[in-house]
Amino acid sequence: MSEVTFRLAHPHEADRIKEFVNQHFDWKLPLINRPEWFDYYYTSPGSLHFAIAQQEEEWLSVAGYIPASQDPVPDVWVSVWVAKKGHNGVGLELMDALPRLVGARVVACNNIRPKTCAFYRFLGWTAERLPHYYRLAPRQEYRLAKVEHPVILPVTGDLTLTAMSEPELEALGLPETSHTPAKDLWYLKRRYFHFPHLNYQVWGVVDNGVLLACLVTRLVESGEKGEIPVLRLVDYLGRDELLPRLGKALDWLLKESGAEYLDCYNAGISPETWAAAGLTQRLEGDGVVIPNYLTPPLYENTEYYYFTNLPQDFVMFKADGDQDRPNLN
Repeated sequence: MSEVTFRLAHPHEADRIKEFVNQHFDWKLPLINRPEWFDYYYTSPGSLHFAIAQQEEEWLSVAGYIPASQDPVPDVWVSVWVAKKGHNGVGLELMDALPRLVGARVVACNNIRPKTCAFYRFLGWTAERLPHYYRLAPRQEYRLAKVEHPVILPVTGDLTLTAMSEPELEALGLPETSHTPAKDLWYLKRRYFHFPHLNYQVWGVVDNGVLLACLVTRLVESGEKGEIPVLRLVDYLGRDELLPRLGKALDWLLKESGAEYLDCYNAGISPETWAAAGLTQRLEGDGVVIPNYLTPPLYENTEYYYFTNLPQDFVMFKADGDQDRPNLN
């Protein structure tokens, strides 16, 4: 039997990839079958962001990935990974080959199935639960959050946040950060200013014409008439030690939005840093419920899991990869 080979897809193979995923995945994925999602996540001029494992002409597995920058060898998020029945081992080999095929230093995935964590640990990668943080607005009662003993941490901070437009961000460039996957200006503009169906607000910390940090929020309206907003903090670029200096600014955002709470899914920034910025960590089994699905509200916690091949300096937020998008059929 001939050897299995691993390669990157060619642009003309998009239809065959869609057919393969639909045939071998559990259900029809909107990311594959809705043209606006497929084109947004998996195509760029002259490129189709998939890797393929094949034996002679037979395809055994495919993996779709999302570049974090326009660098010739970008860090990437894995988005779709499908193997033909009986060939899961080949699928794992394809995943192991992906950093080499793409030339990526960092390969990561947001929202993997918990039971697959063992597969990635077998490769020597890190696979863990994505921590969840929140800050409650002061209320007599909470209609979405379920917290028996509400805690609102004290905050300090000398830094302020300024709403930023795309031209303003482009003029300032990106802040200094050691975080990986490494995102560039192309990625931020595409992800937050031009993302289909959702609106984001980009905020900057500017000092003497220098952008020290930027963070991204999204206001979600919940309740039967959208009368209970929630504020999501979905991305942050900058040095971790600046976050405690933004405690008052984050509290101001929460109050100005009228949201019941601000929440943030994040790996890579310490719970102590988030606490100093005013956010409490929600732990599994602590009795706190901070709903994630809000249209309509689902009064339960949502746990996400992730993997990365390189945990050093790795940071993941809710909007990374193919997450934080509307559920479209």
